[in-house]
Amino acid sequence: MPDANTAFVKFSDVQKTYDGEMLVVKNLNLDIARGEFLTMLGPSGSGKTTTLMMLAGFEVPTQGAILLEGRSINNMPPHRRNIGMVFQSYALFPHMTVEENLAFPLKVRKLGRAEIEAKIKRTLDLVRLGAHGRRRPGQLSGGQQQRVALARALVFDPKLVLMDEPLGALDKQLREHMQLEIKHIHEDLGVTVVYVTHDQSEALTMSDRIAVFNDGAIQQIAAPAELYERPQNAFVAQFIGENNRLHGRVVAMNGATCKVEIAGAGNVQALAVNVETVGRPTMLSLRPERVQLNPAPGSLPNVFSARVAEVIYLGDHVRARVSVCKHDDFVIKLPNSEGVVQLEPGAAITIGWKTEDCRALDGA
Repeated sequence: MPDANTAFVKFSDVQKTYDGEMLVVKNLNLDIARGEFLTMLGPSGSGKTTTLMMLAGFEVPTQGAILLEGRSINNMPPHRRNIGMVFQSYALFPHMTVEENLAFPLKVRKLGRAEIEAKIKRTLDLVRLGAHGRRRPGQLSGGQQQRVALARALVFDPKLVLMDEPLGALDKQLREHMQLEIKHIHEDLGVTVVYVTHDQSEALTMSDRIAVFNDGAIQQIAAPAELYERPQNAFVAQFIGENNRLHGRVVAMNGATCKVEIAGAGNVQALAVNVETVGRPTMLSLRPERVQLNPAPGSLPNVFSARVAEVIYLGDHVRARVSVCKHDDFVIKLPNSEGVVQLEPGAAITIGWKTEDCRALDGA
């Protein structure tokens, strides 16, 4: 984790308001390490894009400081920050060729002709568009245009590259391909990337760390596996991946675990992650793939009778919606590793899960 001495980018008590009353970003403290791929993830209106725009210089913090390599950039204009930007809209000059689009930021920096040509060739080869330099953006596919936009952000060797929903206009297959391509380019160059998206699968695929935003604040920041496996509150558990929620009341605490009563359905043993005291409401978080079908008697602490409501065959796994613990939208995912899983709507089944797979969080 970056600290005050190693942070390449640092947000210190940053706030932003547009009307003087409602804070769009609230007391943001965030350190980003040199060479890190950090994704700001959250729903619309959560503050992630405003945070990126403040870092880019297109918005000014109402309060607090933003530091780049230890120097405040609060009042530094965007063109002096040496930051590359990639937008969802590509923002390419349609009347210029690909090479001319890449040459533009280099000419602004008054580089010589030979150096400009060398940088353009190197960067087009990096994004695998070496044969397309003489074409105009309108002659390229969406994926190729996005590669040009990425190349233009990289061609002048920026200290930092900011990406604002850059793959949002692409279809699913191309978007997934570009995710891996951007990730590999980051690994090859070692450039620092700050990426904004509302797509949690995109964030999980690409990031070193993910900062989950909601209501103008970071709810949790961690590596992808940490966020998915160990969410610290109900919002993160629900926003990252698919999640079963069971609402109940804490009836006993025992060190790292607790017992939660589900009204009219019995008790559940869970990890006590974000619970206050006995008697308080809590939300249990359980990933669908952690649920076991027909567990051996005595093998699990949490075992319940359920009824199958719906079954969807998805090739590599079967997704079933069941009624259990007074909840009708409980989902289980069963791997299809040894042939088709046989489940029928209306069937009575037994399901169970481990204590450590069930997390007792705030009562949201």
